[in-house]
Amino acid sequence: VQLQASGGGLVQAGGSLRLSCVVSGSIFSISDMSWYRQVPGKQRELVAAITSGGRTNYVDSVKGRFTISRDNAKNTVFLQMSSLKPEDAAVYYCNVYCRYCDIARRTYWGQGTQVTVSS
Repeated sequence: VQLQASGGGLVQAGGSLRLSCVVSGSIFSISDMSWYRQVPGKQRELVAAITSGGRTNYVDSVKGRFTISRDNAKNTVFLQMSSLKPEDAAVYYCNVYCRYCDIARRTYWGQGTQVTVSS
């Protein structure tokens, strides 16, 4: 399983970006997908998650501004980010969690995509 994240970049505060993460292999439709972010010196933080059934969850700081969605036909998860703030700047990682897979093959990470927000 490989994850390829894209869509990061430099944006002004108040702007928008859409991150995408394509997952290779056959487990996407049965897996929960998440976006995490990390800044230097801090722990990786869960930003948003979507279950295989489409239920979503967000960290409080992004509620109302970010939307996670998935396209099972394209093995892709998205993170639409709006009203971006300087504190949203981080490397964003996508994660796949397959609860039905063997324990050694349940979770995988993408390579990360940098989001920079100028004030």
